[in-house]
Amino acid sequence: MKKIAVLTSGGDAPGMNACIRAVVRTAIFKELEIYGISYGYEGMINGRIKRMHSYSVSNIIQRGGTILKSARSEEFRTKEGRKKAYEQLKAFGIEGLIVIGGDGSFTGAKIFFEEYGIPTVGCPGTIDNDIYGTDYTIGFDTAVNTALEAIDKIRDTAAAHDRIFFVEVMGRDSGYIALECGIGGGAEFVMIPETSTDLRQVTKSLKNLRKSKSSSIIVVAEGDEEGGADEIMEKVKAKINDPDKEFKVTTLGHIQRGGNPTARDRVLASRCGMAAVEGLISGEQNCMAGIVNGEVVYTSFDDCINKTKHLKDDHLKLIEILSI
Repeated sequence: MKKIAVLTSGGDAPGMNACIRAVVRTAIFKELEIYGISYGYEGMINGRIKRMHSYSVSNIIQRGGTILKSARSEEFRTKEGRKKAYEQLKAFGIEGLIVIGGDGSFTGAKIFFEEYGIPTVGCPGTIDNDIYGTDYTIGFDTAVNTALEAIDKIRDTAAAHDRIFFVEVMGRDSGYIALECGIGGGAEFVMIPETSTDLRQVTKSLKNLRKSKSSSIIVVAEGDEEGGADEIMEKVKAKINDPDKEFKVTTLGHIQRGGNPTARDRVLASRCGMAAVEGLISGEQNCMAGIVNGEVVYTSFDDCINKTKHLKDDHLKLIEILSI
Protein backbone atom coordinates (compact mmCIF):
# COMPACT_ATOMS: atom_id res chain seq x y z
CA MET A 1 0.00 0.00 0.00
CA LYS A 2 1.47 3.31 -1.12
CA LYS A 3 -1.46 5.75 -1.28
CA ILE A 4 -4.32 6.28 1.16
CA ALA A 5 -7.02 8.93 1.61
CA VAL A 6 -8.96 10.39 4.52
CA LEU A 7 -12.42 11.98 4.67
CA THR A 8 -14.85 13.28 7.28
CA SER A 9 -18.51 12.43 6.92
CA GLY A 10 -21.83 13.10 8.64
CA GLY A 11 -22.15 15.60 11.47
CA ASP A 12 -19.00 17.46 12.46
CA ALA A 13 -17.48 16.88 15.89
CA PRO A 14 -14.76 18.74 17.83
CA GLY A 15 -11.54 16.76 17.44
CA MET A 16 -12.03 15.76 13.81
CA ASN A 17 -9.18 18.10 12.84
CA ALA A 18 -6.91 16.49 15.43
CA CYS A 19 -7.77 13.11 13.89
CA ILE A 20 -7.06 14.34 10.35
CA ARG A 21 -3.73 15.70 11.56
CA ALA A 22 -2.80 12.36 13.12
CA VAL A 23 -3.78 10.45 9.97
CA VAL A 24 -1.76 12.73 7.70
CA ARG A 25 1.38 12.80 9.80
CA THR A 26 1.30 9.08 10.63
CA ALA A 27 0.93 8.28 6.93
CA ILE A 28 3.90 10.50 6.08
CA PHE A 29 5.94 8.95 8.90
CA LYS A 30 5.14 5.52 7.41
CA GLU A 31 6.22 6.78 3.97
CA LEU A 32 2.75 6.71 2.43
CA GLU A 33 1.20 9.29 0.14
CA ILE A 34 -1.85 10.74 1.86
CA TYR A 35 -4.78 12.46 0.17
CA GLY A 36 -7.62 14.48 1.67
CA ILE A 37 -11.15 14.15 0.28
CA SER A 38 -13.26 17.27 0.78
CA TYR A 39 -17.00 17.08 1.55
CA GLY A 40 -17.09 13.39 2.43
CA TYR A 41 -18.55 10.84 0.03
CA GLU A 42 -19.96 13.62 -2.14
CA GLY A 43 -16.43 14.92 -2.65
CA MET A 44 -15.23 11.42 -3.46
CA ILE A 45 -17.81 11.16 -6.23
CA ASN A 46 -16.84 14.57 -7.62
CA GLY A 47 -13.09 14.05 -7.39
CA ARG A 48 -12.45 16.67 -4.71
CA ILE A 49 -9.23 14.91 -3.76
CA LYS A 50 -5.86 16.53 -3.11
CA ARG A 51 -2.45 15.46 -1.88
CA MET A 52 -1.74 16.44 1.71
CA HIS A 53 1.57 17.22 3.38
CA SER A 54 2.73 17.73 6.95
CA TYR A 55 2.19 21.48 6.66
CA SER A 56 -1.37 20.89 5.40
CA VAL A 57 -2.39 20.08 8.96
CA SER A 58 -0.36 22.68 10.81
CA ASN A 59 -2.20 24.71 13.45
CA ILE A 60 -5.46 22.74 13.29
CA ILE A 61 -5.33 20.48 16.37
CA GLN A 62 -7.07 23.14 18.49
CA ARG A 63 -9.80 23.95 15.97
CA GLY A 64 -13.35 22.62 15.95
CA GLY A 65 -15.16 21.54 12.79
CA THR A 66 -13.23 19.85 10.00
CA ILE A 67 -10.85 21.35 7.45
CA LEU A 68 -11.97 18.66 5.00
CA LYS A 69 -15.60 19.77 5.35
CA SER A 70 -18.52 17.37 5.58
CA ALA A 71 -21.66 16.81 3.53
CA ARG A 72 -24.54 14.41 3.13
CA SER A 73 -24.52 12.47 -0.14
CA GLU A 74 -27.71 11.03 -1.54
CA GLU A 75 -25.84 9.99 -4.69
CA PHE A 76 -23.47 7.77 -2.69
CA ARG A 77 -26.50 5.78 -1.55
CA THR A 78 -26.87 4.57 -5.16
CA LYS A 79 -24.75 1.98 -6.95
CA GLU A 80 -24.08 4.48 -9.72
CA GLY A 81 -22.78 7.03 -7.21
CA ARG A 82 -20.50 4.52 -5.52
CA LYS A 83 -19.14 3.44 -8.90
CA LYS A 84 -18.21 7.05 -9.66
CA ALA A 85 -16.50 7.29 -6.27
CA TYR A 86 -14.51 4.11 -6.94
CA GLU A 87 -13.40 5.37 -10.33
CA GLN A 88 -12.16 8.60 -8.76
CA LEU A 89 -10.12 6.71 -6.17
CA LYS A 90 -8.59 4.50 -8.85
CA ALA A 91 -7.73 7.54 -10.96
CA PHE A 92 -5.64 8.82 -8.05
CA GLY A 93 -4.19 5.39 -7.32
CA ILE A 94 -5.67 5.34 -3.83
CA GLU A 95 -5.47 1.89 -2.23
CA GLY A 96 -6.84 2.47 1.28
CA LEU A 97 -9.42 4.73 2.92
CA ILE A 98 -9.90 6.24 6.38
CA VAL A 99 -13.40 7.47 7.24
CA ILE A 100 -13.93 9.74 10.25
CA GLY A 101 -17.59 9.76 11.21
CA GLY A 102 -20.48 7.94 12.87
CA ASP A 103 -22.58 4.88 12.16
CA GLY A 104 -24.14 6.36 9.01
CA SER A 105 -20.68 7.03 7.60
CA PHE A 106 -19.58 3.51 8.54
CA THR A 107 -22.65 2.03 6.82
CA GLY A 108 -21.60 3.74 3.60
CA ALA A 109 -17.99 2.58 4.06
CA LYS A 110 -19.11 -1.01 4.69
CA ILE A 111 -21.22 -1.14 1.51
CA PHE A 112 -18.44 0.48 -0.50
CA PHE A 113 -15.92 -2.07 0.76
CA GLU A 114 -18.22 -4.98 0.00
CA GLU A 115 -18.69 -3.75 -3.57
CA TYR A 116 -15.14 -2.68 -4.42
CA GLY A 117 -12.85 -4.17 -1.78
CA ILE A 118 -10.87 -1.03 -0.97
CA PRO A 119 -9.51 -1.54 2.56
CA THR A 120 -11.23 0.91 4.89
CA VAL A 121 -10.73 1.76 8.56
CA GLY A 122 -13.01 4.15 10.44
CA CYS A 123 -12.42 6.58 13.29
CA PRO A 124 -15.38 7.26 15.65
CA GLY A 125 -16.23 10.93 15.08
CA THR A 126 -19.58 11.92 16.63
CA ILE A 127 -20.58 13.89 19.70
CA ASP A 128 -23.29 11.32 20.60
CA ASN A 129 -20.88 8.65 21.94
CA ASP A 130 -23.24 5.98 20.60
CA ILE A 131 -20.83 3.81 18.58
CA TYR A 132 -20.13 0.29 19.75
CA GLY A 133 -16.44 -0.63 19.92
CA THR A 134 -15.00 2.42 21.68
CA ASP A 135 -15.44 3.77 25.19
CA TYR A 136 -15.70 7.33 23.90
CA THR A 137 -16.18 8.94 20.51
CA ILE A 138 -14.30 11.96 19.17
CA GLY A 139 -16.19 15.13 20.13
CA PHE A 140 -18.25 13.71 22.99
CA ASP A 141 -16.15 15.15 25.82
CA THR A 142 -16.16 18.61 24.25
CA ALA A 143 -19.92 18.52 23.68
CA VAL A 144 -20.54 17.53 27.31
CA ASN A 145 -18.32 20.31 28.61
CA THR A 146 -19.97 22.86 26.31
CA ALA A 147 -23.42 21.82 27.54
CA LEU A 148 -22.23 21.76 31.14
CA GLU A 149 -20.89 25.31 30.94
CA ALA A 150 -24.30 26.46 29.69
CA ILE A 151 -26.14 24.53 32.41
CA ASP A 152 -23.98 26.11 35.12
CA LYS A 153 -24.96 29.56 33.84
CA ILE A 154 -28.62 28.62 33.53
CA ARG A 155 -28.62 27.40 37.15
CA ASP A 156 -27.47 30.85 38.30
CA THR A 157 -30.46 32.57 36.75
CA ALA A 158 -32.81 29.72 37.73
CA ALA A 159 -31.82 30.16 41.38
CA ALA A 160 -32.12 33.94 41.19
CA HIS A 161 -35.76 33.73 40.09
CA ASP A 162 -36.88 30.40 41.61
CA ARG A 163 -37.52 28.96 38.15
CA ILE A 164 -37.76 25.45 36.72
CA PHE A 165 -35.56 25.16 33.62
CA PHE A 166 -35.82 22.48 30.95
CA VAL A 167 -32.54 22.31 29.05
CA GLU A 168 -32.53 20.40 25.76
CA VAL A 169 -29.28 18.84 24.60
CA MET A 170 -28.44 16.83 21.49
CA GLY A 171 -29.09 13.11 21.41
CA ARG A 172 -31.73 11.93 18.96
CA ASP A 173 -31.07 8.26 19.69
CA SER A 174 -28.59 8.44 22.55
CA GLY A 175 -28.72 9.89 26.05
CA TYR A 176 -24.99 9.98 26.75
CA ILE A 177 -24.64 13.77 26.55
CA ALA A 178 -27.75 14.38 28.64
CA LEU A 179 -26.70 11.86 31.27
CA GLU A 180 -23.13 13.06 31.74
CA CYS A 181 -23.88 16.79 31.76
CA GLY A 182 -26.90 16.07 33.98
CA ILE A 183 -24.65 14.38 36.55
CA GLY A 184 -21.96 17.04 36.20
CA GLY A 185 -24.48 19.88 36.33
CA GLY A 186 -26.45 18.57 39.29
CA ALA A 187 -29.70 18.23 37.36
CA GLU A 188 -32.79 17.12 39.26
CA PHE A 189 -33.96 14.99 36.33
CA VAL A 190 -32.50 13.64 33.10
CA MET A 191 -34.80 12.47 30.29
CA ILE A 192 -33.23 10.23 27.66
CA PRO A 193 -34.32 7.92 24.79
CA GLU A 194 -32.99 4.77 26.50
CA THR A 195 -35.41 4.97 29.45
CA SER A 196 -39.14 5.68 29.61
CA THR A 197 -40.15 9.02 31.09
CA ASP A 198 -42.94 8.97 33.67
CA LEU A 199 -44.26 12.54 33.66
CA ARG A 200 -46.59 11.85 36.57
CA GLN A 201 -43.62 10.87 38.71
CA VAL A 202 -41.63 13.87 37.46
CA THR A 203 -44.49 16.18 38.39
CA LYS A 204 -44.88 14.61 41.82
CA SER A 205 -41.14 14.82 42.48
CA LEU A 206 -40.96 18.45 41.35
CA LYS A 207 -43.70 19.37 43.78
CA ASN A 208 -41.78 17.69 46.59
CA LEU A 209 -38.47 19.25 45.53
CA ARG A 210 -40.01 22.72 45.61
CA LYS A 211 -40.35 22.35 49.40
CA SER A 212 -36.58 22.16 49.82
CA LYS A 213 -35.17 23.68 46.61
CA SER A 214 -35.92 27.08 45.12
CA SER A 215 -35.09 26.06 41.54
CA SER A 216 -34.71 22.96 39.38
CA ILE A 217 -32.83 21.90 36.25
CA ILE A 218 -34.24 19.17 34.01
CA VAL A 219 -31.96 17.99 31.18
CA VAL A 220 -33.80 16.59 28.16
CA ALA A 221 -32.20 14.67 25.31
CA GLU A 222 -33.86 15.74 22.06
CA GLY A 223 -34.89 12.14 21.35
CA ASP A 224 -36.86 11.51 24.54
CA GLU A 225 -40.11 9.67 23.78
CA GLU A 226 -42.20 12.39 25.45
CA GLY A 227 -40.84 15.00 23.02
CA GLY A 228 -38.37 17.85 23.12
CA ALA A 229 -37.92 20.25 26.03
CA ASP A 230 -40.67 22.63 24.87
CA GLU A 231 -43.24 19.86 24.62
CA ILE A 232 -42.27 18.26 27.93
CA MET A 233 -42.29 21.61 29.72
CA GLU A 234 -45.85 22.29 28.55
CA LYS A 235 -47.00 18.85 29.73
CA VAL A 236 -45.38 19.27 33.17
CA LYS A 237 -46.64 22.83 33.51
CA ALA A 238 -50.21 21.69 32.81
CA LYS A 239 -49.95 18.91 35.40
CA ILE A 240 -48.52 21.17 38.12
CA ASN A 241 -51.05 23.91 37.28
CA ASP A 242 -49.58 26.57 39.56
CA PRO A 243 -49.51 30.15 38.19
CA ASP A 244 -46.85 31.13 40.75
CA LYS A 245 -44.30 28.70 39.33
CA GLU A 246 -42.18 29.85 36.40
CA PHE A 247 -41.07 27.43 33.69
CA LYS A 248 -38.38 28.15 31.10
CA VAL A 249 -36.82 26.25 28.20
CA THR A 250 -33.32 26.53 26.75
CA THR A 251 -32.34 24.53 23.66
CA LEU A 252 -28.57 24.35 23.34
CA GLY A 253 -28.58 23.02 19.77
CA HIS A 254 -25.54 23.14 17.53
CA ILE A 255 -23.27 25.03 19.93
CA GLN A 256 -22.52 21.54 21.27
CA ARG A 257 -20.82 20.64 17.99
CA GLY A 258 -18.54 23.65 17.88
CA GLY A 259 -15.65 25.05 19.85
CA ASN A 260 -12.09 24.05 20.60
CA PRO A 261 -11.82 20.34 21.43
CA THR A 262 -10.85 19.42 24.98
CA ALA A 263 -7.50 17.79 25.72
CA ARG A 264 -9.31 14.47 26.13
CA ASP A 265 -10.80 14.72 22.64
CA ARG A 266 -7.50 15.80 21.07
CA VAL A 267 -5.67 12.83 22.56
CA LEU A 268 -8.44 10.37 21.66
CA ALA A 269 -8.60 11.69 18.09
CA SER A 270 -4.83 11.51 17.70
CA ARG A 271 -4.70 7.93 18.96
CA CYS A 272 -7.55 6.81 16.70
CA GLY A 273 -6.03 8.55 13.66
CA MET A 274 -2.66 6.91 14.17
CA ALA A 275 -4.30 3.51 14.82
CA ALA A 276 -6.34 3.79 11.61
CA VAL A 277 -3.23 4.24 9.48
CA GLU A 278 -1.33 1.50 11.28
CA GLY A 279 -4.35 -0.76 10.93
CA LEU A 280 -4.49 -0.27 7.16
CA ILE A 281 -0.78 -1.06 6.88
CA SER A 282 -1.13 -4.23 8.97
CA GLY A 283 -4.10 -5.52 6.98
CA GLU A 284 -7.11 -4.32 8.99
CA GLN A 285 -10.14 -3.54 6.83
CA ASN A 286 -13.87 -2.95 7.00
CA CYS A 287 -13.53 -1.97 10.66
CA MET A 288 -13.18 0.92 13.10
CA ALA A 289 -10.21 1.85 15.28
CA GLY A 290 -11.42 2.67 18.79
CA ILE A 291 -10.15 2.81 22.36
CA VAL A 292 -11.49 0.34 24.94
CA ASN A 293 -10.09 0.31 28.49
CA GLY A 294 -7.21 2.46 27.30
CA GLU A 295 -6.15 0.13 24.50
CA VAL A 296 -6.59 0.34 20.71
CA VAL A 297 -9.10 -2.19 19.37
CA TYR A 298 -10.43 -2.84 15.87
CA THR A 299 -14.17 -3.55 15.66
CA SER A 300 -15.92 -4.65 12.47
CA PHE A 301 -18.25 -2.13 10.86
CA ASP A 302 -20.98 -4.77 11.23
CA ASP A 303 -20.64 -4.67 15.01
CA CYS A 304 -20.24 -0.89 15.14
CA ILE A 305 -23.48 -0.45 13.20
CA ASN A 306 -25.63 -3.25 14.61
CA LYS A 307 -24.58 -3.66 18.24
CA THR A 308 -25.94 -1.35 20.92
CA LYS A 309 -23.69 0.60 23.25
CA HIS A 310 -25.49 0.55 26.59
CA LEU A 311 -25.53 3.28 29.19
CA LYS A 312 -23.91 2.50 32.52
CA ASP A 313 -26.47 1.61 35.17
CA ASP A 314 -24.51 3.39 37.90
CA HIS A 315 -24.80 6.65 35.96
CA LEU A 316 -28.57 6.34 35.93
CA LYS A 317 -28.51 5.54 39.65
CA LEU A 318 -26.39 8.62 40.35
CA ILE A 319 -29.07 10.92 38.98
CA GLU A 320 -31.71 9.32 41.19
CA ILE A 321 -29.60 9.50 44.35
CA LEU A 322 -27.95 12.90 43.93
CA SER A 323 -31.11 14.81 42.98
CA ILE A 324 -32.65 14.34 46.42
